[in-house]
Amino acid sequence: MRSYSNPEAVLLDMDGTLVDSDGAVERAWQSWAIEYGVDPALALANAHGHPAPTTAAKLRPDLDEDQIVAAAARQLTFQYEDLSDVVPTAGAERLLSELDRIGLPWAVVTSADDRLAKARLAAAGLSPALLFTIEDVERGKPDPEGYLLAAKTLGVDPAGCLVVEDSEPGLAAGRAAGAMTASLRGLDADVELTDLGQLADLLVESRQVPDGR
Repeated sequence: MRSYSNPEAVLLDMDGTLVDSDGAVERAWQSWAIEYGVDPALALANAHGHPAPTTAAKLRPDLDEDQIVAAAARQLTFQYEDLSDVVPTAGAERLLSELDRIGLPWAVVTSADDRLAKARLAAAGLSPALLFTIEDVERGKPDPEGYLLAAKTLGVDPAGCLVVEDSEPGLAAGRAAGAMTASLRGLDADVELTDLGQLADLLVESRQVPDGR
């Protein structure tokens, strides 16, 4: 039976879900907004969960396609250079340890590009076996392509996957893929989490496997 506490695989977003990069993300968008003549508050309100080109196009609709590509690249440059306070989110390390211990497949699906995703995960000390970035798909979140690709690669029906997200675009992508959803930050989902440690508890308890603590 389909149940968020007994999925066939767990698919995790990166920024704000697995990795606490809020400070770095905000600083990067604020710097970019000032350079591109955009209200920093407006930039921050629109940035979370979307690929950089999508946000740049929304904030500067006057730019042509080539200029959007350049604007997104400039924004990413700010992010590449700022990893000083990037750490795992609460419960992230325990969740990944438990997933490996109970043999539950998992992957990371992010709107970041390869360079940024690998840099942030490394800064947080996390090493996913499977990582899917914006460079692996044609359409980023809220399109479900990334989550569908992850499920296919793991050999799991998307309906049996639990997508863990902290943004509305990400949750929309999970729902569109047909997956179950778990959310952080109080967003609406099949299950709302306070942190990833809570998800570890749910998954361990559902399998009746002692967690060794």
